[in-house]
Amino acid sequence: MKPKIIVARPIFEEVLTRLRAHFDVTDNQADQAWTLASWTAQLAQHDGALTTGIDPVNAEVLKACPQLKAVANMAVGFNNFDVLAMTAHGVQASNTPDVLTETTADFGFALLMATARRLTESEHFLRRGEWKQWRYDMFAGTEVHGSTLGILGMGRIGQGIAKRGAHGFGMKVIYHNRSRLSPELEAECKAQYVSKEELLRSADHVVLVVPYSAASHHTIGAAELAQMKPTATLVNIARGGIVDDAALAQALRHRTIAAAGLDVFEGEPQVHPDLLTVPNVVLTPHIASASVATRMAMANLAADNLISFFTQGRALTPLNTVGA
Repeated sequence: MKPKIIVARPIFEEVLTRLRAHFDVTDNQADQAWTLASWTAQLAQHDGALTTGIDPVNAEVLKACPQLKAVANMAVGFNNFDVLAMTAHGVQASNTPDVLTETTADFGFALLMATARRLTESEHFLRRGEWKQWRYDMFAGTEVHGSTLGILGMGRIGQGIAKRGAHGFGMKVIYHNRSRLSPELEAECKAQYVSKEELLRSADHVVLVVPYSAASHHTIGAAELAQMKPTATLVNIARGGIVDDAALAQALRHRTIAAAGLDVFEGEPQVHPDLLTVPNVVLTPHIASASVATRMAMANLAADNLISFFTQGRALTPLNTVGA
C-alpha cells in the first residue's frame, strides 16, 4: 500500500503526477482555504505532506497527527514549522534551499531599484492622468549606482544581491550577519563586515535577507528606522515579522526614510492598512522566487524530499534528524 500524502496548496500538475507514482495523494488544486482545525484534521489522515510555507506544523498540530512521518516545505524559509516539536514527534522536516537563490536575488535587486527610482509612485501618477508636463524634480529618486548597499543577512541570497550591487552597479557593499563570511567570500562579494548600527547609519539602501525566528522578530522597528538616513530606502525580501510594519508605515509617512520595498508582511496575506495609504512604498505579494523555472524546481525538490524519505529514510535537504 502506498503512503498517503497531502499537498496543501495547488502545485504543478507534472509534480502531482510524479507524486502519484509513489503515493496516495490528496491534492488541493481547488485552493480551498482551510482553517487550522480543518488543516489539522486533513493532515491527521496522512503519512506525509507537501506544504508551501504558510501551513503550520507545530506542537498542537502534531499532537493530532500521530501517523505523520514527513513534511516537505516548498520554500527555503520554514517559520511555519516547529522543527524541535517535529523532531520530538519523529517527523522529518525539509525545505528547498539553493534552487531559488539567484531568482530571489534578481527580484531583491529589482525591488531595490523600483523603490529607489519611485516606479510605483510614478506609474500611479501616470495612470491617474496627472502627467501634464515635465518637471526637473518629477519623481526624482535615489541613486543606485555608486551608492552604499547594506545587507542584513549574508546567506546565499544576500551574497547574490551583494555581487549584483558590487559588480554590476559599482556599489560599496557593507553587511551584517550572525557570523562573518570567510575572507574569500568577502572578496568575492566585495563586501565589508560592519556592526548593525553602522550599517543602518551608513547605507543608502538596506536590504533584509535574514531568516525569521523569535530572535529576529522586529529586527527593524522604530528605533532602527530612526538610525537610517532620511534619504535611505529599505527592502524586505526576508519574512514578514522581520520589520515592524506599523512602525515602518509611520516612518514612511513622516519621511524618516525615503521609501521602502516590501515583498513580505506580518500576517500575510493581510497587509497592514497604513502601508496601503503611503505613496512611497512598493508592495508585492511574496513573489521573489516567482519565475516558472524556479517555482518548478522548488516543487520538484519538495517532491524529491518526500520520495527520498519514504524510499530511503531521509530527505535530500533535511532540516532535522529523525530516527529510522
